[in-house]
Amino acid sequence: MKKLFSYMMVCGAMMTAVLGFTSCEDDLDVQQAYPFMVETMPVPNRLVQGETAEIRCEIVREGYFSDTRYTIRYFQPDGEGTLRMDDGMVLLPNDRYPLDRDVFRLYYTSECEDQQTIDVYFEDNHDQVYQLTFTFNNEVKEEEDTTEGNTITPIGTIVYPININP
Repeated sequence: MKKLFSYMMVCGAMMTAVLGFTSCEDDLDVQQAYPFMVETMPVPNRLVQGETAEIRCEIVREGYFSDTRYTIRYFQPDGEGTLRMDDGMVLLPNDRYPLDRDVFRLYYTSECEDQQTIDVYFEDNHDQVYQLTFTFNNEVKEEEDTTEGNTITPIGTIVYPININP
């Protein structure tokens, strides 16, 4: 019985020491804003007028806070085109649209023959912004010159003849 009593005293003293050394702070450090980025699959950089490029996107978060909300908006400093979501909604430049999921697709349709650039901004409700820029060049299709049987190549492309017979 004496052993049990002394054991309880030792345990009680240890518990008192442990509790005495812990701080009694009521402020919990709850992190709400986690850095994020948007990953995409490779996107073509050449489009002819009327052609559509698919942009597969995924928001990748460093942490998860259930009340974080994301939005998307875009600007088009060069060229003309249309950007729409995978549900068919056409996005207007500089208007903010809510994103209801982390994996989605965007579709950009070229509406001119010039170089086109779109800057897409993803923002969360903690004032963090992630930007993606896409540049599309007009792809000129090769046409045959009927007078000499030669192929017309796009500007900027160099064609080197290949010697088949060594």
